[in-house]
Amino acid sequence: MTSRKVLFLCTGNSCRSQMAEGWLRHFAHDRAEVFSAGTNPAGLNPMAVAVMRESGIDISGHRSKHVDELAKEDFLFVITVCDAAREQCPVFPGALYQLHWSIDDPAGATGSEAEKLEVFRRVRDEIAEQVQTFAHREGFNSSLN
Repeated sequence: MTSRKVLFLCTGNSCRSQMAEGWLRHFAHDRAEVFSAGTNPAGLNPMAVAVMRESGIDISGHRSKHVDELAKEDFLFVITVCDAAREQCPVFPGALYQLHWSIDDPAGATGSEAEKLEVFRRVRDEIAEQVQTFAHREGFNSSLN
């Protein structure tokens, strides 16, 4: 089977792209090689780790990476998950498909810790739905409900 590499790209590679990477690894198992990176990496956000853990997915071992680290990889899909990354996205000549999902940045949430967590949970669930639909459509996991 040909390697099907997927890159999720956002600005900070701290929340959205990390959660998307975690979800696709969960849904696709070994049917895809999944990566995430940022145009301006900011470190893994602890709230992203916490809300993913609530869903049974551990992303605590992920690290925030600059997109340049993956520039020589041949991706089947490059998916930007924020508008800023879409505008700054480098060209991946080997990528057959470049998709864009405009997802709110939970790192910008304000208010109490509980209010911020609610924003992270909403974004987590939105990403889960997007990734599950993508995984099903692309045949990464035929056993999805």
